[in-house]
Amino acid sequence: MLNPEALSREIPLDPAQSALLFIDVQNFCASRDGSEFAHLTTADRDARYGYYFDRMETTAIPNMQRLQRRFRETGMEVLYTTIESLTLDGRDRSLDYKITGFNIPKGDHAGKVIDEIAPTENEIWLPKSSSSVFISTHIDYILRNLGIRQLVVSGVVTDQCVESAVRDACDLGYLVTLVGDACATYSQERHDNSLREIRGYCRQRTTQELLDELVDD
Repeated sequence: MLNPEALSREIPLDPAQSALLFIDVQNFCASRDGSEFAHLTTADRDARYGYYFDRMETTAIPNMQRLQRRFRETGMEVLYTTIESLTLDGRDRSLDYKITGFNIPKGDHAGKVIDEIAPTENEIWLPKSSSSVFISTHIDYILRNLGIRQLVVSGVVTDQCVESAVRDACDLGYLVTLVGDACATYSQERHDNSLREIRGYCRQRTTQELLDELVDD
């Protein structure tokens, strides 16, 4: 039987069993010209989402690039998930996505990872049709096949799909590290509230703290 006193979320990454997961950093919703915002005028978009795009461009995406570069340099897995249906008409989507009105047809440009952190041809990308990547993809099966026990999470939006992935990953037995300054949502208040709410599920680090942890001996 495991000794409860020996259990902790505050365990440094073991590169041999760690992976980085980017959530929904895609053309649909991670850039100003994304189709999620196509119904808005430029003025309305900037008024409603100005904070979000400023954070993405000045903080979240640059930090995602730093994480991606370091994980690649150390030979660790980098995975991606984006919202995309398995069909053109989206009939396979979750009920929640149907109610929300999200349908990114199979193969659509909106379902691709943004150029700034585009996957290589040998990195794993999983289309999902629900908020949590663990519900509508076989990512758990893949991670276990890869020998992954520690999952680093980054992406958008913090208090929706990112938070869902963190909770589900923890319940499935992964040790999760959330990189808060490599995530974004629509206000600082929402972002901060989400980090507080899931603090009991995962350890939380800044990008620099995680990079320092991964410095070669």
